[in-house]
Amino acid sequence: MTKMLDVLESFLNYHGHRYLRLDGTTKVEQRQALMERFNMDKRIFVFILSTRSGGLGVNLTGADTVIFYDSDWNPTMDAQAQDRCHRIGQTRDVHIYRLISEKTIEENILKKANQKRMLGDVAIEGGNFTTAFFKEQTIKDLFEEPSGLDSLVEKKTEPKPE
Repeated sequence: MTKMLDVLESFLNYHGHRYLRLDGTTKVEQRQALMERFNMDKRIFVFILSTRSGGLGVNLTGADTVIFYDSDWNPTMDAQAQDRCHRIGQTRDVHIYRLISEKTIEENILKKANQKRMLGDVAIEGGNFTTAFFKEQTIKDLFEEPSGLDSLVEKKTEPKPE
């Protein structure tokens, strides 16, 4: 996902915005300094980071808006990344946005992640749920093949012999 960070970085540079970047290549000893700088320096417009790197040991109380441009197959990774702004010391309301294009793999990843989250909720409750939890459409969603994948797979047909 660092390719998308590169695109965002180019955009921010072009428009003259101050920003910080954290991704999987950022050294552990640099991470804390970057977070402290972002939380203290009001001139920094944005902190761009990947969901995976943003969900591990990051405290961004200086942020009040999170915009996800990617989704993780693991819904707990997304939840951890969202929680980075909801930390002790946060004094502002936090707004979270997720950029998803319809009928793409992104939409299918989000759908599968939501299904995993629902199944996890059921499992964590230790069976303390009723059948009312499962609406007819919910059960269909759990077993339905994701839509839109056909458009992502190139189909090849062999020419007919003459």
